[in-house]
Amino acid sequence: EVAARRRTGIDATDIIAASPALGQVLAELDAGLYSPDDPARYRPLVESLRHHDYFMVCADFEAYRAAQHAIADTYRNPAVWWRKAILNTARMSWFSADRAILEYAHQIWDAGPEKT
Repeated sequence: EVAARRRTGIDATDIIAASPALGQVLAELDAGLYSPDDPARYRPLVESLRHHDYFMVCADFEAYRAAQHAIADTYRNPAVWWRKAILNTARMSWFSADRAILEYAHQIWDAGPEKT
């Protein structure tokens, strides 16, 4: 989907028009609602999202919003929230920043560790 959208253009006007919530957020940013001391502060960001959304922020907005709503629903149920939090923490033991960086170095850069 990303490759196809980048081939056909990364203007997000159609996506913004289809999402009232996204349109409202961008309008508020553009109007300076969150930066009254400098109303134009976020204008370049808004224009970039509207017309050069290379990273598909606008395209992902509704999915992100739905995920946030699901998280909020889970949070309102403490028993479920705590169970998920504990399981998530317990299952992270396989993750290690050192391991992830080493894998990245091997797979992407064909490099290994150096002795210092």
